[in-house]
Amino acid sequence: MSATKTKKTEVLVLSYAGCGTCKKALKWLDAQGVSYRVRPIVEEPPTPEELGAWVPRSGVSVRKWLNTSGQSYRALGKKKVDAASDAQVTAWLAEDGKLVKRPVLVRGKEVLVGFKEEAYEALFGGQG
Repeated sequence: MSATKTKKTEVLVLSYAGCGTCKKALKWLDAQGVSYRVRPIVEEPPTPEELGAWVPRSGVSVRKWLNTSGQSYRALGKKKVDAASDAQVTAWLAEDGKLVKRPVLVRGKEVLVGFKEEAYEALFGGQG
């Protein structure tokens, strides 16, 4: 954590305690000295308004926000998801945090979905 406040932008991580990928992401952030705030994604899923802002900033379609390996996705079924509109998918994501691919990292206008070390390195550069 740097003493300079010139580029201090809050980092928000929507995470699930039982998620191995989330644990990897938080461990990476800790190792880089990045300060962040964790929001439990199951108890506080992204709101429709947040999704409306974050999905375009993430650079991926709303369907890429789906946690396709989770129970919530399997309960919906691929056919139902494939037939749904993007608006319906967004509504489902806002209703069920376990349906959201994790973690979701928000830093200013930048949003990352899932954890790819290269993407985190590109976002945080030499910060640490």
